[in-house]
Amino acid sequence: MFQTKWLIVILLLFVQNNQSPEILWSETVKLTWSDFEGKPDANSPAAAITAAGISYNYSISKTNQNVTGFTAHVMTHFYPEYSWYKKEQVSPQILKHEQLHFNITELHSRLLRKALSTLKPSQDVELKIKALYKKANSDLEKMQRDYDNETDYSRDFEQQEAWEKKVNLHIDLLESYKL
Repeated sequence: MFQTKWLIVILLLFVQNNQSPEILWSETVKLTWSDFEGKPDANSPAAAITAAGISYNYSISKTNQNVTGFTAHVMTHFYPEYSWYKKEQVSPQILKHEQLHFNITELHSRLLRKALSTLKPSQDVELKIKALYKKANSDLEKMQRDYDNETDYSRDFEQQEAWEKKVNLHIDLLESYKL
């Protein structure tokens, strides 16, 4: 039996505005303010918001009800239509801060790919895949929150630089888990 989980990807594609498709994370593509196409929230104290996330799909191979194998694919996305900035409040420093939010998302995609690579085919592999995805998102959310708090939303330049070094180092250490 072949089973594929595309629900997240399909839903994301459904809500996408055809004029602003998501941007997949890449070492060679850096965000620019023109990528932030959403309407700024006038009630938010934030100067900019990066909407980024992890999606995944997987398939499980079975023979006579026994799981014989599986594959999983993990992607890091930036969503232009949900990302925004207040032109009068932003700076190159804030753009670097927002880029690092996207990079932190990629870091957690790589950590998820690494965790998935350790799984063995089993009857409960689907539950294990879902649990790893849930944990990756929980860890991602915590790290994003810590990043904003410790850098004071980009205003603490020293902490911002320390976070950039830390995240880039971890991404480099997980080079074998990039797409």
